[in-house]
Amino acid sequence: MYKRLVILGGGESGVGAAVLAKQNGYDVFLSDGSSLKNEYRNELQEAGIAFEEGQHTEGLILNADLVVKSPGIPEKAAMMKKIRQKGIEVISEIELAYRYKGNSRIIAITGSNGKTTTTALMYHICKTGGLDCALVGNIGDSFAKQVAVDPRPLYVVEVSSFQLDDIKTFRPEIAILTNITEDHLDRYDYKFENYIRSKFRIAMNQQKDDHFIYCADDEVTMKYIDNPAVTGFDIQSNQLPISMKRELPNGAFIKDGDMYVRTGQDFTNMSVFDFALKGKHNQYNTMAACVAAATLDIRKDKIRDAVQNFQNLEHRMEFVATVRGVEFINDSKATNVNSTWYALESMTKPVVLILGGVDKGNDYSLLYELVKEKVKAIICLGTDNLKLHEAFGKTVSTIVNTASAIEAVQAAFHFATKGDVVLLSPACASFDLFKNYEDRGTQFKQAVKEL
Repeated sequence: MYKRLVILGGGESGVGAAVLAKQNGYDVFLSDGSSLKNEYRNELQEAGIAFEEGQHTEGLILNADLVVKSPGIPEKAAMMKKIRQKGIEVISEIELAYRYKGNSRIIAITGSNGKTTTTALMYHICKTGGLDCALVGNIGDSFAKQVAVDPRPLYVVEVSSFQLDDIKTFRPEIAILTNITEDHLDRYDYKFENYIRSKFRIAMNQQKDDHFIYCADDEVTMKYIDNPAVTGFDIQSNQLPISMKRELPNGAFIKDGDMYVRTGQDFTNMSVFDFALKGKHNQYNTMAACVAAATLDIRKDKIRDAVQNFQNLEHRMEFVATVRGVEFINDSKATNVNSTWYALESMTKPVVLILGGVDKGNDYSLLYELVKEKVKAIICLGTDNLKLHEAFGKTVSTIVNTASAIEAVQAAFHFATKGDVVLLSPACASFDLFKNYEDRGTQFKQAVKEL
């Protein structure tokens, strides 16, 4: 009898894991507590994979030899507690994919902010450099699906802390940790150190010939970089830090408007004014990707070309339009306070800021100075805006409530004048008024077009 593998969760990663497991001879069963999307249901049926939806049947789950858990399922879920009590091995989809990737290499990127942009830029540099690679993980197809259907010699993988929680042997040759700020604390028993430990797991299995790229200006990262008491392991890989505050012998730094990258004897530099991505936070993202590219021996001129012509992703500091001299920017992906801080930090014009949604226990004090300096009006977009009024009522004279993207855009346009920026950077999740941050960003863009 083949080993029985049960997958909890039938989203992109779960279905990808099911396809890969079936291909490798497992007796596969997928269980999802809610209903499956049509495309995923069809895919499972075509592959002949047994599944259930709208329930978790204990008898069909607790006889597993191995469980692949969706990153969206918390450990405190009733079924997870029963699985743990039975001592069944639990892994994430990226761990399963790793076990069947063969000789392919991995560049993995994690971090509280900037990981999606850095991943997309990394992939763009690799493609520009002529490498045969795939973009997978939280962005693109699931890692497991790519390994099963269209394997490549190089994978650029965006990974979340939830995915890293359930790795055992997953080992990227190049790991990037962009930064660590408080996020998802509800999943980590409100203990910041638990979340920090998860992020550092990206380097857990690395060996001395691998590379670990991190931000030397990030206080949390630096506090724990050589602290096995928290991370649970010693980092074995070659450390390549990045900084804007000081010159570094290895890694990358920015000085007097120029970026310098060194990963060995080779040295390369370019002006930050040539970066397609603007804002200080994107200079960190660009440095991290350039250091990784240098370790891959991609030609300098190819790295330079890629950095200069990269187009930012939808919903991430995305320029939408200029209407009567007012610029509109869609940063709907900013679902935490730090992301909004980065967005405001990069603004050079007066801002009408659209904030709000589902508050994840946000501390808005981080934004006070930037709001005071740059924001002329705040448009609240959510069902409960009391906390925003309390946080910014004494700093900004104009704060109004809206309950839809159309209302928010019209209100923002009313308070903006020629030369201003209307910035959607909500600092909150979107589930009160929208399906997800993409839906919020799409509705925002549509409303701008209708002005």
